[in-house]
Amino acid sequence: MAGQDQFLNVIDRDEAEQRFRAVLQVKPLPGENVPLTAALGRILSDRVTADVDVPSFDRSNFDGFAVRAADTFGAAELTPQSLRLLPEQVETGTAPEFHLPEHAAATIATGGMIPRGADAVLMIEHAEVRDGQVVLRRAVPPGHGISFAGTDIARGELVLHAGTLLTSRETGVLAALGRSEVCVRKQPRVAVVSTGNELAAPGTPARPAQVYDSNSQMLCDAVRELGGLPQVYPIVRDDAAVLRTVLRQSLEHADVVLFSGGTSKGHGDLCYRVVAELTDPGIVVHGVALKPGKPLCLAASRGKPVVILPGFPTSAIFTFHEFVAPVIRELAGHADPRPECVTAEMAVRVNSEIGRTEYLLVSLVSSDDRVSAFPMGKGSGSVTTFSRADGFVTIGRHTEILSQGQSVQVRLLSRNLAPADLIVIGSHCTGLDELLSLLWQQGLTSKLLTVGSSGGLAAAERGECDLAGIHLLDTASGQYNRPFLSPSLDLIEGYTRSQGIVCRPGDTRFAGRSPEEIIACATSDPDCRMVNRNQGSGTRVLIDRLLCGAQPPGYAVQPSNHTAVAAAICQKRADWGVAIESVARTAGLTFVPCQSERFDFVVPRSRRNRPPVRAFEALLNTDAARRRLSDLGCCR
Repeated sequence: MAGQDQFLNVIDRDEAEQRFRAVLQVKPLPGENVPLTAALGRILSDRVTADVDVPSFDRSNFDGFAVRAADTFGAAELTPQSLRLLPEQVETGTAPEFHLPEHAAATIATGGMIPRGADAVLMIEHAEVRDGQVVLRRAVPPGHGISFAGTDIARGELVLHAGTLLTSRETGVLAALGRSEVCVRKQPRVAVVSTGNELAAPGTPARPAQVYDSNSQMLCDAVRELGGLPQVYPIVRDDAAVLRTVLRQSLEHADVVLFSGGTSKGHGDLCYRVVAELTDPGIVVHGVALKPGKPLCLAASRGKPVVILPGFPTSAIFTFHEFVAPVIRELAGHADPRPECVTAEMAVRVNSEIGRTEYLLVSLVSSDDRVSAFPMGKGSGSVTTFSRADGFVTIGRHTEILSQGQSVQVRLLSRNLAPADLIVIGSHCTGLDELLSLLWQQGLTSKLLTVGSSGGLAAAERGECDLAGIHLLDTASGQYNRPFLSPSLDLIEGYTRSQGIVCRPGDTRFAGRSPEEIIACATSDPDCRMVNRNQGSGTRVLIDRLLCGAQPPGYAVQPSNHTAVAAAICQKRADWGVAIESVARTAGLTFVPCQSERFDFVVPRSRRNRPPVRAFEALLNTDAARRRLSDLGCCR
């Protein structure tokens, strides 16, 4: 056509993207504080650690009777036992002021605070009251019916990483922590401008040869879906002076400038001519070998993207998602979307109750040849079970068992959930939290499932994780971790940390004493209560070695992390326990060192060369990692 210029240079898609990205200064926008009520769909700019315990006290899971588990042993339908019913009743919202003596029980409501002396709750359906006595028809083990303080979320625990998308699950966690506001990434402002004399705004009459502008609505909603704030301008006619004004204003007020139409080189296509006047650097791509989308124009002004999309709606939305959407996601801190459902294999056998439909919350872990679904195990009262799950499996009312390895359909809780780059299963450590946070800052996401050292070692053996954090002592050789490796596993050396006895400052029973003297005192004093750790954890192995077979009061109480141990002691539900130094320091507890131990990382040999694993290993040798670990009392 006479008077029509040719495209500057039609190039392939990858080269176009490389040129465009090379001139942009794109990184997540800074944070701003917003009310929690306005945080849905936003991206955390700072990580969130808990400054309270959730639950904040040991609470009953159901209506029943607070008891000492030992007093129930032997009780059954045919051999009922009786306990004296105390006149005191534990209602919700009221802290009990009494101590439960032996051979007694106290009525307690669902959510009621467990009185000192009690270590279990008997469900009301399994007992009856007669003449001031509670007749028990079932025995219960220690911890039965109790949600322990800090076992859901413990004070000082890392709850949410920076970069997390806030869905209703995460806002529920923040509310449970008592947060009324949260620091989130600012939303990228995207100027959306449709150009062309042929366009009419929806809702207005269209003259002959005009079409309704659908691009503005489509692109604005696409921006919203990506976490951006569209700034829509009225339709701009083919007038160079007006286009210059709109371009100048949008560059001043927006993070991304988006035009549609006027990118071809016909006589009336003025948009690209105005954008061509930009410098630093201006247009870097005009014409891409795409169908649809060939007339795409990519430019930048001082690192800020300026894009002219083709006017045809199909071409516009195609090129938007190919070139612009990733930029907006990065500015907003959003991850790429993922499918709504996935097929997975059950990682463990799951029993279900016949006669009802069960929705099983699961966490998904990808290995080389399959996706495994790990059931979330904190129970129905847990906030984090829902917040950390990837999806759920629907178990039909006629299904009693899901076998290990059985194929299931997992319904994802959010389309925006993305598979983690690095899967870590094993023991928990605050040093590991810090390392994973540093990886998140590098753009590598992670998922941590804390199942103890032994559980992590087994998961690594099955190839279900990239790394397993362990601290297992081989008593025969006196060596940590390496003696437990099979030929299919490698060891990445981590760091040393100190485990020790923790107690409240000023406790005269322990002040100035050695670990051996503290253990001797604790095991000989019936009023001195300990808080134990879960079986399978490396800390439990250390505790049992220290106790030499003794099982002092509180031995059966087994929370699954160090911070829950500290919470029990701070709240005077227990008097002593074993935890790592950094947790004791954070909680303000006295720490008596017992064991300097290795916390290392087992990796399946088949996964050793995965880029996220190599990135983790390289991170361990950086100054930033050494400083973070040193601050926690860990030595690399």
